[in-house]
Parts: sequence; structure tokens; C-alpha cells
Amino acid sequence: MSIFRFAWRQPTAHRTFPMVHLSAGIAAAILFAGLSPAAFAVEGMWQPHQLNALAEDVAKKGLELDPKALGDLGAFPLNAVVGLGFCTASFVSPQGLVVTNHHCAYSAIQYNSKPDNNLLDKGFLAKTTADELPGEPTLRVYVTESITDVSDKVRNGLPADGKKTFDTVDARQKALVAACEKPGGVRCDVYVFHGGASYYLVKQMEIRDVRLVYNPAQAIGKFGGDTDNWMWPRHTGDFTFLRAYVGPDGKAADYSKNNVPYQPKSFLKVSAKSLVDGDFVMIAGYPGRTNRYRLAEELSDAVSYGYPTSIKRVEKLLAIIAENTASRPDAAIKYAASVASLNNGLKNSQGNMDGFAKLPVVAQKQAEEAAIIEWIKANQPKAMQGYDGLKALLAEARKTRERDQLLGAMGSSQLYAVARDLYRFSLEREKPNAKRELGFQERDEIRIQGRLQQMEKRFDAQTDRAVFQHLLSMYQSLAADQRIPALDAFLGKTAVASKLEQIYAQTKLGDVAERMRLFAATRKQIEASQDPALQMLVALMPTLLELESASKARAGREMKLRPQWMDARIAYAKAQGKELYPDANNSLRVTYGNVMGYSPADAVNYSAFTNLDGIVEKHTGTGEFDATQAQLDAIKAKRFGIYAANASSADSTSSVPVNYLSDLDITGGNSGSPTLNGKGELVGLAFDGNYEAISSGWVFNPKLTRTIHVDSRYMLWLMQEVDGAQNLLQEMQISKD
Repeated sequence: MSIFRFAWRQPTAHRTFPMVHLSAGIAAAILFAGLSPAAFAVEGMWQPHQLNALAEDVAKKGLELDPKALGDLGAFPLNAVVGLGFCTASFVSPQGLVVTNHHCAYSAIQYNSKPDNNLLDKGFLAKTTADELPGEPTLRVYVTESITDVSDKVRNGLPADGKKTFDTVDARQKALVAACEKPGGVRCDVYVFHGGASYYLVKQMEIRDVRLVYNPAQAIGKFGGDTDNWMWPRHTGDFTFLRAYVGPDGKAADYSKNNVPYQPKSFLKVSAKSLVDGDFVMIAGYPGRTNRYRLAEELSDAVSYGYPTSIKRVEKLLAIIAENTASRPDAAIKYAASVASLNNGLKNSQGNMDGFAKLPVVAQKQAEEAAIIEWIKANQPKAMQGYDGLKALLAEARKTRERDQLLGAMGSSQLYAVARDLYRFSLEREKPNAKRELGFQERDEIRIQGRLQQMEKRFDAQTDRAVFQHLLSMYQSLAADQRIPALDAFLGKTAVASKLEQIYAQTKLGDVAERMRLFAATRKQIEASQDPALQMLVALMPTLLELESASKARAGREMKLRPQWMDARIAYAKAQGKELYPDANNSLRVTYGNVMGYSPADAVNYSAFTNLDGIVEKHTGTGEFDATQAQLDAIKAKRFGIYAANASSADSTSSVPVNYLSDLDITGGNSGSPTLNGKGELVGLAFDGNYEAISSGWVFNPKLTRTIHVDSRYMLWLMQEVDGAQNLLQEMQISKD
């Protein structure tokens, strides 16, 4: 369930407001039976502080820890859970050893791979810390230290004008961040909750030296490939180990041989004990985005336009990449991470559409909305201004959604994205730091440098040109009123293919030394450059800034309208005796429930566990179902040891569990999240959801929503019996009793 992620992307910040047109423009950034017939999934991705109100229910479910501990970020187990910015991970040793999903570390593995040493294919194990490999320059580990409610400091006394509102909120957020951040790796961001009804300042330690320690072969880490993605039953060993390093003084530092492993305040014990159907489990992690409180009209736009558009665009991009990397191993490795993310996003979009087709989701949303509106009119009639205003903003955004989405998709071309961001950075650097655009402030420079340095690991001119040509051809098919005169003038009357052939032949942005020189260049120096890629963005930037300003004005209006609607929704929920959790926004959340299977259709019942037998049954010897010989040999010899499901019994037919299901509520960004038992021990990693419930990001379906986990016993068995990772097993604390 990985978040869609091109190797080069526009710098982002979590405090950027989620603008109203995103529901229609979802294509621009694709991102995600057991106890009894009446046992359904527990809905909710809860903020840690909300768990105090749920303590009784969590304890009844099976939590053995003090429920209050789940609300304390500085205490076990939450202080062992970390973010990667796009996935979740956790500390599993006192020496900074981190475990996450294989697909979350895919870019780091790809970064260290070459055609003659493909670590994706064969796997990697560092027997000592000296053998560990540097992760990609932008890889980070974020340790959350505090979360503070700053709603009043952001919301009070906002002006009436949309653009002025946006600028005021932006300035207040930046001021809060500047006061929070300190040298030594402290990273702060203001997160938006409930559509702007509340704001929280999140303080994190940003660890910049993250190294690759161990990843199983792709035949294990991605067993089943895209065929099995989002499907059950699964038999995938989706895990990888990293290590966090800091300077000798304990503070965050860039990669250096002198750095030392980070020593976390807490780490998780890894369980080798039996986990069975019905057991309590919980997840702490960083879910990316859900849309459960969006208007029915926004959902309708996603169903009728957003997802279908995404599917067509991504299918075409995948076909272009496949065609241009065929029989070119070096190019294929460069695009491996992008292809994996694109395929994941594609299946997510298709799953949403299939889910919407089976259930009357729009009608369901409309009925829910009608009940809320009836209550609001009787109790908080002024809140209807927010509802009506949001609908007006949606109508406004639809007028240019084709152009807006396509401009966002232009970043799929790394050459375009590099030229755009180099020029934009030179413009922003002329401003005082507090006035710079998010993603281009002084604190972001090291990230920008990292992306510039690693571009050649992800860039192939032939493939990039084909992608860009397709996008420009789509642009030229837009209606006349959505075209951009500056881009038309730059392209001229020359055929797009010829124009791009000239640009790619003459540009020097493919050279790392040139990129780093331009990173330090002034605005005037870039504007005087004869590089055709830079010339294109210099010509286009005034229009991009004009469109950005208009988008900010709409976002500013939403900053006042959406909270009116959400404040009323929260009040409505309280009137019904319910607690309302916020939509996911990549901040730390906790979800809890039980191990259980499900029934997706009449006479179809899925049990909660798979085991090694399924790997042998699925093994074909080719493609996505080609298990490693070492793994097959260990299975044939029944070298299961203490990791078998019934290891303590005399059952000689018992096998090692591989994956299992639970009714936990997660979404993209939760990938790699530690799955914990009632004692707070790691019993697995969340890595996917089931296909039937993909659309639960919009409308939660308690009967079908399931999370797919890799079992900790399978991880430990692979490490011991297949890959010989005894050094890591000795480093971790394994719970066997």
C-alpha cells in the first residue's frame, strides 16, 4: 500500500492546506469472518490524545498495557514508532535498527543496485555495521517528540479575503515552525485536522543518515508482485531493515563514516510467539490521507472523473516506461521504484472504482449528508454557509481541472521538474526566509541538494523524453480556454517530438555538476542561461505563479468554509454520543482491533492466516511467483523450529505463518507500521489492504475492511533459516515465551 512517489518531486509540507479541488484532481498525485458473524472492523485512525476517551473499549479488546500509555508520545510503545515521510517504521534494537516494509525501502535498495549487482533481485545483508550501505540522500527517519494544539494561534481573527486568509495562515504556520525548530535536527510542521477546524504543531527529530542493513530477495519481498497486490490470500515477505545514524554528539548529521547508531528511548521486542484468530492487535503509524468527511459531491467527482482519469493516465505512463526500458537493464533499474509505485497507485484507483460499483457509495454519502444538514439547520444554521460555499468552490475548480491536473502531472518528467524547481528556488532565495514558499526555505535546502545529487540514479533521457512528449501532446489537446499562451509560444509551431529532441540534446541538466552549479546560481544567472529546459521554465513560470496565486485564493476561502462544516459535523457526532477521529494526514495515529478473516461474497470465506504451504503451491519458477531455492529447500526440510504456528505442540503438520488479516483501519502511509499485541510486542508489519475495501478511504465498510500483515514469525524464520541474518537476530530482543 505504498504512496505514489516519483523519484523527483516538488518539495511538500504537511501544513499545506488540502484544497477543495483535490477530490476532483486525485489523478495528479495517486497516491492508497473470525470471532463471530457480527464482529466487524473497528473504524478509526485515532490521534494519541483521543485514546483516553476510548480506554475502556481498548482494554476490552485485549490491550494489556495501561491505555494511558498510548497517549504519551514520550513513552513506550509510541516513542519506538517513527515515520519515513511516506511510510512508517519502528525501532527494534537499542542500536537504531529500524524495520519497515520492503516496498517502503524499495528506492533505497534501487539506489544501491546496478545491472551487475542488482540488490532488488538477489537481496542484501550487512553482516557488520561497516557493511551497511548509505540510503538514498533524501531518506529520513522522523522521531515524533511532541504534538501541541495551536488552533487558536492559527485560526483567530482571519481576514475575509481568500488570498489574505491563505497568506495569514501561511505566515502564522511559518512563525510557529521557526520558533519550534532548533539546530541539531529538529523538524517541525503544522498539521491540519478536520479540514482546518484544528491545527497541531508536530515536533520531530529528523535523522538524515539512514543506511540499508538487510532486504530479502525480491522473490520474497515482492512475492506475487502486482498480481497479488491488494489481494488475499498473500504470501509476501514485505520487510526490510534500515539503521538510523547520528553524529558522535547524538544530534542529526549528514552521512559520515564517523557517525554512530542512534540510540532510541525505546524499541520493540519482536514476538516469536503464537498469534491466533481473534487475538488483540493494534497499529501505530502515519496514515497518509483519507477523504471520509468530504462532501457527497466531492465523492461523486472522484467516481465520475478523478479515478477514471487517473487510470487512463497511469496506464499510458506505464506503457511508455515499459516500451522505453525494454532490453535496457540500466534504464529498467532506474525506473523500478517509479514503476512499482505507479502500479500500486493504478491498482488502488481500479479498486476504488470496483468498490464504488458494488455499493451505492454516493447515495450513501448523500443520505448521511442530508441527516447532518437537517441537524445543522435546526441547531447551527450559520454552518450552512460553509457547506454552500464549499459547493461553490467545487463548481469553480471543475472549470479548469483538466489543465490543473495536467500541469501537476508534468512533474512526471524529471527534466521538467528539475528545471522548474531550480528556477523557483532561485526566485525564492531572493526573499527573506519567512516569506519563501514552503519547500524552498533554508531548512529545505539539504533535501533539494539530495534530490539533485541522485537524479542520475532515476533519470533516463530516452524514457523521460517519451513521458514528457505524451504529456505535452495531452496538453495540446486541451480546449483553447485552458491552454497557456506562454507554453504555446515556447513550443511554437514545431512538432512536439522535434522540439523535445532539441531540448534533450542540448540540455546539460542530466549532469550532476551542472545541476549543483545551478543550485547556487542567482535568478539572473538562470534567466540568462541558454539551456533550453531552463528557458522553457523561465518562459512558463509567470503563468505558473499566477495560477498558484489563484489556487491559494481558493484555498484561503476553503480555510474558512471547511472548518464551519467540520465544526458542525463534530458537534453533530457529539450529539449522537460519538467521538470523531480526523481524516488521515500523515500524522501519528493509533488503530486497534483483532485478528480475523472475512467473507467477500456468498459462500466465500477467507481464514485469517496463510503459511509456507501456500508459497510452494503458488511457486511457478518464473515471474512474480518464483520463490528462492533456499526458501524452498528450507520448507521441504521442514526446518520450522520455534516459528511454526504450533511449535509448542506435537503437531508435526504445523507450518510457519506467512501473512495474516486483521480488522484494523489503515490507509497508504501506514505501510511498514508495526503491528503490536496486547503487551506492545511486534507481531508483524502492516503492508497492504484487501481489494474489496480499497474504497474505504472514502466510505468505511466495516464488514469488508481488512489489513494484511507480514507475520513476525515469518520474518524471523527467513532471517534464521534462509538468509543467515543471525547477527540481526542477536541484536534484537526476541520474545519466545
